[in-house]
Amino acid sequence: MMTDRSTPVQALAFTGGLLATWDALHPLFDQWFQGGRDAANKGALGRHLVYRDGTPVGHEPADDDRSGQPTMTATRLGWISAARHVASYSAGQAAGTVLLTRVLGYRVPVTALAAGTGINALTHLVIDKRQPLLWLAAKAGKRGYVEHCTVVRRLDEDGTPQVEASGPGTAAFELDQALHRAIGAVAAVTTAWLTIRSLKKGLAA
Repeated sequence: MMTDRSTPVQALAFTGGLLATWDALHPLFDQWFQGGRDAANKGALGRHLVYRDGTPVGHEPADDDRSGQPTMTATRLGWISAARHVASYSAGQAAGTVLLTRVLGYRVPVTALAAGTGINALTHLVIDKRQPLLWLAAKAGKRGYVEHCTVVRRLDEDGTPQVEASGPGTAAFELDQALHRAIGAVAAVTTAWLTIRSLKKGLAA
């Protein structure tokens, strides 16, 4: 039987279990399960037309005939790519949560699971659009950090380095990961609180 004393202990234990599970699964679903094109295009922004792979119309190689292929604005492609990534990420996180709780003989109410998954999904979508992340970084005084910690992964045809401010090895990537994990803690507490509250209501009924 649940007592007033056991409730905080259960809440802390459940929150810790969620945090450990989500933190362990985060790199798997944020990196391994993210499509390469989605990773490259989710931050796309602009009214110019692009193909589905992100190539701007008119910039395709001369020997690459794309007549009749569908196009869309860069902004639309960015949202589609980000939403597709977040959908797979959220599905994996929810599945991991259900697996953990079922194995341990715990049942999370649908409302609690939806709340935690929803918090992570919506914030993940906004953060991965990059512009909101960079805006927040600037407001927090991190502009210099973002501008300084960049990477060069390739050179132009004339040998000029192409500096990239996002992706692994950059400050933007580190800030992105830090926000995801911090928000995950909030989502875990919310999920645990709703679960314990539902359990207490069931015992009182």
